[in-house]
Amino acid sequence: MTTRSSLLQIAAHSLLLAYLLGGVSGYISSAGVGGSKTKCTDAERQALLNFKDNLEDKNDILSSWSNEEYKNNCCLWDGIRCDNKTGHVVMLDLSHMDLSVRGKYTSPPLIELRYLNYLNLNSNNLTMNHISSLIGNDVMVSLQHLDLSGSGIEGPIPETLGNNMTSLSHLDLCQNNLQGSIPKSLGNMSHLEHLDLRDNHLEGSIPEVFGNMATLAYLDLGQNNFSGSIPLTFENMTSTLTHLALDYNDLEGFIPNSFGQKLTSIAYLDLSKNKLQGSIPHYFGNNMISLKFLALDNNELGGPIPESFGNFSALERLYLSFNILNGSVPITFGNMTALVYLGLRFNKLSSIPETIGDMISLENLDIGGNKVSGEIPNSIWNICSLQSLSAYSNNLSGELPELTQSSSMCTNHSLRILLLSYNRIKGLFPNLSLFSDLESLDLSSNQLSGSVHPSIGQLSQLKFLDISNNSLQGVLSEAHFLKLANLNFLDLTSNKLIFNVSSAWVAPFKLDTIYLTSCKLGPKFPNWLRTQDTYFMLDISNTGISDSVPNWFWNLSTGFQTMNVSNNQIRGKIADSIINWNSYPEIDLSSNQLEGGVPMFLFKATSLHFSRNKFSSINSMCGVTVDSHLSILDVSHNQLSGELSNCWSHFKNLVVLNLANNFELSGKVPTSIGSLTHMQTLRLTNNKFIGEIPLSLKKCIELVVMDMGDNKLSGPIPSWIGKSLQNLVILILRSNDFNGSIPSTLCHVPYLQLLDLSANNISGKIPKCLKNFTAMRSSNATDNSTTIEHFYDSYNTSTTSGMSHYADQIQVMWKGILSDYGNTLRLVKSIDLSGNMLNGEIPAEITELVGLISFNLSRNNLSAQIPQHIGYLKSLDSLDLSYNHFSGQIPPTLALIDRLSVLDLSNNNLSGKIPTGTQLQSFNADAYMGNIGLCGAPLPKRCPGEEEPIAPSESTAEGDYKDEFISSGFYVSLGVGYVVGFWGLCGMLVFNKSWRFVYFKFLNDFTDWFYVMAALHKPKFLRTRAISYQ
Repeated sequence: MTTRSSLLQIAAHSLLLAYLLGGVSGYISSAGVGGSKTKCTDAERQALLNFKDNLEDKNDILSSWSNEEYKNNCCLWDGIRCDNKTGHVVMLDLSHMDLSVRGKYTSPPLIELRYLNYLNLNSNNLTMNHISSLIGNDVMVSLQHLDLSGSGIEGPIPETLGNNMTSLSHLDLCQNNLQGSIPKSLGNMSHLEHLDLRDNHLEGSIPEVFGNMATLAYLDLGQNNFSGSIPLTFENMTSTLTHLALDYNDLEGFIPNSFGQKLTSIAYLDLSKNKLQGSIPHYFGNNMISLKFLALDNNELGGPIPESFGNFSALERLYLSFNILNGSVPITFGNMTALVYLGLRFNKLSSIPETIGDMISLENLDIGGNKVSGEIPNSIWNICSLQSLSAYSNNLSGELPELTQSSSMCTNHSLRILLLSYNRIKGLFPNLSLFSDLESLDLSSNQLSGSVHPSIGQLSQLKFLDISNNSLQGVLSEAHFLKLANLNFLDLTSNKLIFNVSSAWVAPFKLDTIYLTSCKLGPKFPNWLRTQDTYFMLDISNTGISDSVPNWFWNLSTGFQTMNVSNNQIRGKIADSIINWNSYPEIDLSSNQLEGGVPMFLFKATSLHFSRNKFSSINSMCGVTVDSHLSILDVSHNQLSGELSNCWSHFKNLVVLNLANNFELSGKVPTSIGSLTHMQTLRLTNNKFIGEIPLSLKKCIELVVMDMGDNKLSGPIPSWIGKSLQNLVILILRSNDFNGSIPSTLCHVPYLQLLDLSANNISGKIPKCLKNFTAMRSSNATDNSTTIEHFYDSYNTSTTSGMSHYADQIQVMWKGILSDYGNTLRLVKSIDLSGNMLNGEIPAEITELVGLISFNLSRNNLSAQIPQHIGYLKSLDSLDLSYNHFSGQIPPTLALIDRLSVLDLSNNNLSGKIPTGTQLQSFNADAYMGNIGLCGAPLPKRCPGEEEPIAPSESTAEGDYKDEFISSGFYVSLGVGYVVGFWGLCGMLVFNKSWRFVYFKFLNDFTDWFYVMAALHKPKFLRTRAISYQ
């Protein structure tokens, strides 16, 4: 019986095959696969030759197209088919032939092909031509298939296309340069089944008439500039539409509710990368039983994910990332057993259900960047098909399971990518023996503790390993890296791991990226690095190395981009080397014990961070004879001495030059520094430079920070600073010997927010125009940033570059203390003119600088009254007007500055009552001392009319006397206190050698300091005193 049934089936299949072959043969015959006797018409042949004449045929593909006698039958030409009865050309297919037009056709070359029903010119170069310039407007009424995709045509879609070519069933114009809107006439194409307009520059709204195209099965309008909402008429295409793509547009509004109810045949739906809002319709999933691909990502969709998604039994790929979806992932997701990819990243989802483990086909789960809390569902580890799990940047907690052969449902996991960084996962490092296919493992920024499990060394496919920023500790031995031959990225930063490998160990890997900050590699320089000759990024900062740098280290990798060896105790000199770098790296050697001169080969770098070492010279830079790529040079806090070389002309790319705090750099500032026209930060503070600021610096018009304080510079403050350096934010010239007056041109620097001219010999009046400091007229940061950063090109190779940044850290005199400011530097808004010889009054216009936080005019010869509206400076945190000659009353508005934490009005000629209010009375009386006419709290002096303290009565006085406070007990207590206090201090100094040494060293240092300060300030005190007597 079975044999008979099989024979019947074979017979039926044979008959069907014979029928189909006969039908195809009949179609080919009728469609024009004509024999050699069929000959095309002269007009059509000439039209094709005219079309060819404007084409560049690099590969000689159209060699058969010719007027020669034996080639003049165009029905036999490549890409041509004719009707075997009439000889008319019915098919022209030149797709993927790499043809290019020489220019725009003056008249449509194909207009004579009136009987054409198939035209395919896709993937050629027909730029400069419109659709109408190729085929005309109204003649190809028989055309059923038109494909001009990827051909570079431009211009609008002709209105006549929809009016005349009503027989079209396939229209593909994707990947072109079409512009304008979609003509409504396309709705007249009642036979159209396939319409593809993807990747053009079309705009406007999507026509409602698409809903009338009852035969349309495939519609792709993605990657255009369409706006407006999704037409509700799309619901009319219920039984035919299987593919709808509207992605990469500017569509707004809601997803029509009818989509989930009426698009019952849809298999592919892509609405991603628009501006759609609202929630996902609850009907989604109810009737879309054929849906295999759904993309709603990169919109503004909110609310929960509908439970009905569980009905997508055929769905294979689901993209919901980059929305604002909230709530839990529905339990019903476990029903989507065909799902292969699930993208949910960067929403506000809060939990993952245990049923996620029922998605037996799932290969990729991405739920990173949400608010998922709790433990990772154990069922996830039982999805044997899972290849990628990304759950980074959530609030996941708990411990990673100890998966073993006996506890896992999978004999071997197929997991290749595991990304769980930036969570709160704790516990021990997991045993990874079952994950032999793992290629990327990122467990960084969690709370893992204990040692690293040695199973990590068995992951022979591992390429990426990041376990940084945990609390891991213990020893890493050679066994931990045993089979990691494919590893190219290693980040163990910010753990307490100790490398314990032999000096002869040869690592099995060649790393591209090595981040080992805060691991223990030293004290010897790690010899295993010698084989890592292909690295791009190396960071071994703060790793306990106290060795010298071996010579092989500098030529280890020819193409490295960054090298950070900072915060170690590396010592000795760096020998000059012949290097063969093909890149311009960024090198950080800061905070070590390196000494001697900086070798010339290092000046090939893009950035050099050498601060806090013992380098004594940078004169080798004068050996650079070609223009350098160096953008950052920081040799601050070293031991540079002598005159600075005048050979900066080859360093025109410098953005930051920091030579601060070397203390012994002397001589004049080199004029060639003025050739650094891209320089944004110049820091020469705390040295011994003399002379005037060189005029050549006026060419450095991009300067943002100019810090030349604590030197021996002299002369007047240059007026060109205000005229040329319009981008200055910070100007520090304190503690020099500048004289003359404050140039009014400084007022022309609108972005200036830190001006420090203190401790100079500046005289004259305070310019009224300081009110023009725009940055100080607002309490906000000028660019919504708290730092001052400089961006510069980091040249990865001689031909490519990236972008890096440098953040300034400046020493600012704040509340009388010199402090480092970096992270909040942009918020510092200060004027310090103290310690000069300024006279006259405080300009009332100063009170317009409402963003000013610190204002110091102390130790000048200023007089008159304090401006009445000084209270307008509501952002003031520190105000010091001490040691001047201000007179009159303290303005009542001063009490309105509620942020004021430092106030010093002492040693003036102020009088009257200190204004009452919680603010001014909260300061110590020292803030008002030296003003004979001042009275009122917190001063002990009462103002006239105020109540005097009530004197005690005679009886009270007698009673107090009888209390006998100074009695025999008082003297006993005094003696005991003296003995305990004296011997408590002196006894420790006698019997504790280290304390005795510290104490007497403190006394010596204090005596020396007092003597030096007295010697320094005596001339200025005498000069100020002489002026006051004049």
